[in-house]
Amino acid sequence: MSGHSKWHSIKHKKGAADAKRGKLFTSLIKEITIAARLGGGDPEGNPRLRTAIVGAKSANMPAENINRAVQKGTGELPGLSYEDALYEGYGPGGVAVLVEAVTDNKNRTVSEVRHVFAKNGGNLGQSGCVAHIFQKKGLILIEKSRTTEDLLMGVALEAGAEDMRDEGEIFEVYTSPRDYEDVLEAIKQQEVPVMSSDLSMVPQTTLQLEGKSAQQMLRLMESLEEHDDVQKVFANFDINDADLEAGAS
Repeated sequence: MSGHSKWHSIKHKKGAADAKRGKLFTSLIKEITIAARLGGGDPEGNPRLRTAIVGAKSANMPAENINRAVQKGTGELPGLSYEDALYEGYGPGGVAVLVEAVTDNKNRTVSEVRHVFAKNGGNLGQSGCVAHIFQKKGLILIEKSRTTEDLLMGVALEAGAEDMRDEGEIFEVYTSPRDYEDVLEAIKQQEVPVMSSDLSMVPQTTLQLEGKSAQQMLRLMESLEEHDDVQKVFANFDINDADLEAGAS
């Protein structure tokens, strides 16, 4: 299983998604705001905004919060001016790490992200140092106990999914960015519970980590995601089940 999928599995076991609901809402609001600022407030003509709103609704964000975030982005309501930021670096064992952030102060954010890397056995790199390892894909994760392989595969492929993988306790469904929303909606229409879904930067190669390096990597991922300006973190690590369980404890 890729580091991205394993990290979501760990967070699911910890119940971290519920515990950090406030952080999730903040991240979603920032994404909606900047998407509306860059591409306008109409989700039909703004794919980034449309995807952000789908994510917000999946997290049960009230419609009022969504509308207010859109209006801040279009300038109808006052608000902070956010910018996209992408940071690239290396984790323990040379793992490639991509960090997507939205910030109102790039100097502050890059300094703090650099500190998080250094504190957890990694280092911030130059622009372009690891981005080539990743490819943008829609990634939908579903617990195997919640559906059957035949049902999920049939629905996903018919809706336009590119691939489906059996990864232990989880099915991974991959799509092109263009087909992501259609595939996600088709799965939900079958009343199949979705564990996690997002447009992700999927690594084309992975590095195996064990023991101390694996635990350091998990702490780095968690510390980065806890930062207020960080939206998403992607990495190309793989770890064994024992280290996965230790990270979830």
